[in-house]
Amino acid sequence: MPAAVYECMFLLDTNKVSNDVPAAVQKLHTMLEKNHAEILASRPWDERRLAYPIKNHKKGLYYLTYFRTEGKNVVGIEHDCALNEAIIRMLVIHVDEKLVEPMLAMARDEHAVALQTVNEPPPDEDGMGGMGGDDRGDRGARGRRPMAEMKEN
Repeated sequence: MPAAVYECMFLLDTNKVSNDVPAAVQKLHTMLEKNHAEILASRPWDERRLAYPIKNHKKGLYYLTYFRTEGKNVVGIEHDCALNEAIIRMLVIHVDEKLVEPMLAMARDEHAVALQTVNEPPPDEDGMGGMGGDDRGDRGARGRRPMAEMKEN
């Protein structure tokens, strides 16, 4: 089976890696190489507060890695990650061949920023962000009158 490219997002325990991030990264790389993975790109993504506690952790360091290996080696990588106390969570996904070059280019760009999620809907034409009233007055969808109005007539 030919080698494929994978993306792995690690969520690292900031209490264990904050003092020496390069040493923690070296351990990640060593673990990947032990499982016959060729590292293509690797960089910190973002350190942030988690949306909900995971194993009593409230914040973590997201670390993004792209590597090339055979599919059978991914099981060993996942097993070694489960045994590593510095890794809170991890996710490995297969990267489609068509997307490898653009994704690696983005990962290797030191000036790229982590993507931000938007917590609010984009503003409507009235600038209310979905919070404003409907242009159609009291009428509901497609300009129909509410059922209560229809029965009275």
